[in-house]
Amino acid sequence: MSFFQSLFGGGGGGGASTSVDSAKARELVKAGALLIDVRSPGEFSGGAIPGAKNVPVDQIGGRVAELNVGKPVVLYCRSGARSGSATATLRAAGVEAYNLGPMSAW
Repeated sequence: MSFFQSLFGGGGGGGASTSVDSAKARELVKAGALLIDVRSPGEFSGGAIPGAKNVPVDQIGGRVAELNVGKPVVLYCRSGARSGSATATLRAAGVEAYNLGPMSAW
């Protein structure tokens, strides 16, 4: 996997995509997936997708155990870059994680 793919969540082990569109993200969340906003607390307080939990991207690595609860995790941010990076981190730790990309994709 290239640096670009690992940073933005493209590619994925076994050919599985790490990106999801709005419909798939909503389906996953409705079925019990965690919805994680990886933006800063300030960005999060300015508005977020209802039901999302704020775990800033710089905290993802240290909070893997909290997010690895046997459910998929759907991540988003402002542009998709931070959520792509967070998705790659969680997947490397064995978490079933998906990158919605930008919040506007919801």
